[in-house]
Formats: sequence, structure tokens, C-alpha cells
Amino acid sequence: MSENQSASSSVVQVDEFYELEVGQDVANSSHYNEDIAPTKITQRTWGTWNVAALWVGMAICVPTYTLGGVLTAYFGLSVGEALMTILVANLIVLIPLTLNAFPGTKYGIPFPVLLRSSFGIFGSNIPCLIRAMVACGWFGIQTLFGGIAIHILFSAILPGWENLGGTGEVIGFFIFLVINLYIVIKGSESIKILETIAAPLLLAVSMGLMLWAWPQISLTEIMAVPANRPEDASFWGYFFGGLTAMVGFWATLSLNIPDFSRYVKSQRSQIIGQVIGLPATMFFFAALGVILTAASTTLVGETISDPINLIGKIDSPFWVIIAMIMIIIATLSTNTAANIVSPTNDFQNIAPSKINQTRGVLITGAIGILLMGWELMKKLGWIESDVSVEAMYTNWLLGYSSLLGPIAGIMIVDYFLIKKQQLNLAALYLADGEYAGTNMAGMIAFAIPVALTLVAILTGSLSWFYQYGWFTGSFLGAIIYFLMAKKPA
Repeated sequence: MSENQSASSSVVQVDEFYELEVGQDVANSSHYNEDIAPTKITQRTWGTWNVAALWVGMAICVPTYTLGGVLTAYFGLSVGEALMTILVANLIVLIPLTLNAFPGTKYGIPFPVLLRSSFGIFGSNIPCLIRAMVACGWFGIQTLFGGIAIHILFSAILPGWENLGGTGEVIGFFIFLVINLYIVIKGSESIKILETIAAPLLLAVSMGLMLWAWPQISLTEIMAVPANRPEDASFWGYFFGGLTAMVGFWATLSLNIPDFSRYVKSQRSQIIGQVIGLPATMFFFAALGVILTAASTTLVGETISDPINLIGKIDSPFWVIIAMIMIIIATLSTNTAANIVSPTNDFQNIAPSKINQTRGVLITGAIGILLMGWELMKKLGWIESDVSVEAMYTNWLLGYSSLLGPIAGIMIVDYFLIKKQQLNLAALYLADGEYAGTNMAGMIAFAIPVALTLVAILTGSLSWFYQYGWFTGSFLGAIIYFLMAKKPA
């Protein structure tokens, strides 16, 4: 602590943005550390292209590639209906993404600190940990994909590596994990550089794959394949079920987008960057997945819905090497932004004085390894299991969107309708300030939709509430919070 540091913190306003001048009260607080402190205005350097590149880097990944297949196989939609659903879902999810990004850009605060406004400093740990565990699960899955890509890459350049089989994939898993964690530990600038470099490369490779596969397919035949649902069934029920799942795909980032918008230099940049980067990329890469899967029979002699294994079967070591490097970069860019930054900040929120960014990253990595432990042991031949990673994350889409929807609704209502976009920046870090303890309005508004979801799952009644979980949860949570927070004390 500097000798001339004042006892009380103060807030400086520069145009529409706010910066915290940290005093002894905040610096000595157990709810503060420099990693979750508000960014200085000089640190807010991300422009429109950086935000767009962030979304390109996150959206181009293996799970996005398989979304069309998920909607046709599990949600009873035709290919055309599936692609339309993906586009509509991502236009919808732009709403909470841009709204929840506003306070991050204005005040420079990350997601868990913003949550303190609606849930209280202590109460914010509950939604934080829910968000963190979802991210850790996805981190493990994406690291698994990255490990497979590294294994295929090494198989193409190192004689005999292919014979390692599952063991080689496990080694690849840990190599990928170390690289991924190192990038985040290096800080926001390294993430910005990775995403900015990755985006044009990934778009170029995606276009190349599209051109490679296009002559091998008949788009008319693909679009003519009937939907996998009873002929007399209404389209709308299946559509809204699929729509909820697709909104759920980015339900996570619609919460913790302040983790990134705190580095953006204007509200205009975060809005335009997200509008440019998300819907078109998601639609294009999901469409690429549909086309490549359809073309895989002609290209390699069998139907393969996984781009890593499809490219691994190309009879050209040179192109396999190039493609695997691109997939590794794609998975790194997705995993870094979507699945490590958030839990790192969330774990710090529990005990900022004891958990800094590096420790938060290491905790994320450890939990990711534990959650993927069964799959790693299966690859090593230690256990046998028929449970697939694809089936697991498909089932998550509805499940976790039901949990995260209420949090999104509560955050938006709190910031825009209750707090009128005005936060006490210093008090967000003080144990005796206005956000201290637990905000029961936030906890109750979150608990009721979650309870109804559990009732629907356990009893089979109110199945519509679970089936449309993100929508029902976010709207109900928002309404309950608004009524409770507006109620006179």
C-alpha cells in the first residue's frame, strides 16, 4: 500500500465511464484483490473488431459444429428448421449479452462483482459457483477435443505415435490443458491477441472446408430430408424445445460477458462487435457441420459428425497437420474465453484475499480434470463405459439453461430497472457497505424458478416449465426480483 493512499476510495468519471481510485478501505477489504478490481480506463482497449474476434473464436468449435446434428437427432427438426433455430436463438441471446455487458464496460467490473449488486457480496457466491461448475465441465470437454486434435497431429508427424491410441489422446489432453491455462494466467492482453489472431485463421479454414465438401453434397437432398418427428406433430413444440436448448448454449456467456466487456473502450464497440461476431458465425459453422457430415460418406466412406475425426481421415498428412493446428487454435480460443476466464473470476469471488487469478485458473484446471476423469480412464482402458461426451453435453443444454436463465433476468432487472444503471463502485468491495451480506430478493427470485424446474424434473408435471427453461426461468426470475426489490423496506 502506498503511503499517500487515502483512507476512503473515490470514483472518477470520464465521459460515460467510471474508474475506482482505491483507498485503504477497499485495499484492506477481504472482498477485493487486484485481479477482480475495476479496470482502469487506460486498460479498456478492446475495440469492435476485438469483440467480434472474441465471438468468432468462441463460436468456431467442435460443439457448434455438431449443433445441427443435435437438433435433427434429439429435437425432431429438419436440417432447414435446425439452422433457422440456431440463427433465431443467437439473435435472441444477443439481448441479455449486450444488456449484461453494459455495466462491465461502464464500471470496469467482472461478472462476480456485478452479481454482488443483485445477490449481495456473500449471496453472489451461489450463482457464481453454479456458473463456475458449468464452465469447468465445458472446459474438460473442450480440452478433451483439443487433446484428440493434438494426438492426431502428433500421429501425422511422429512415426509410431498413432499406436498409442487412447493413451496418446490422454497425453494430448494434458498438453492442451497446460497451454490453455498458461494463456489465461498471462492475462487479458494474451487472450485479446489469441482471439484476434485466431478469428481470421478460423474463418479461412472454415471456408476452405466448405469449398472442399461442397462438390460432394446435394444441398437439395440435404434440405429435403424429413424431420425426425411424428408426421402429425406440431412444428412449434419441437421448435421451441430446440430454441431453448440453443439459447442455453450461450446462456453461460450471457451472464459473465462483463468479464470481457470490462476491457472494451465503448458501449458502441461491445454492441456492434457482438452483433457482428455471434449470430453469423454460429449459423455458418453449424451449417458447415451439417454439410460436412452429409459429405463425409462420399469423402471418407462413412458418416462422421465430429470434424476432428473426419479431418483425421483425409489421405494427406500435410492437410491433416494444417487442419489439426487450426482445430487446436480454435479449441484454445473457445476454451480460453468461454470456459476458463469465468470460473477463474468466480472462484476468486469466494475469497479474493486468498485466491488470485493464478490460483483461480489452477482450481479451474483441477476441477476440469476431475470432471473428465471417467473419460480419461476410459481412454486409458482402465474402465468401460457407454456414456458419450456428446450425449452428456446435449443433455446439459436444457438443464443448465434452466439454472442460468433466472440469473440473467435478475441481473438485467437489477441494473436497468432497480439501480437505474447507477452502482456504488467502492461498496461492491466492502463488507459493511450497501451490498454486504445476502440480498434476499435476488436469492428468492433465483430459488423459485429453480424449485419449479426441480419439481418438473422429479415429478413430470410442469414439464413445459423445464422444456422452455431459459425463457420461463429468466422471465419468472426477473418478475419476482422486480416485485421484491421495489417493495418498500
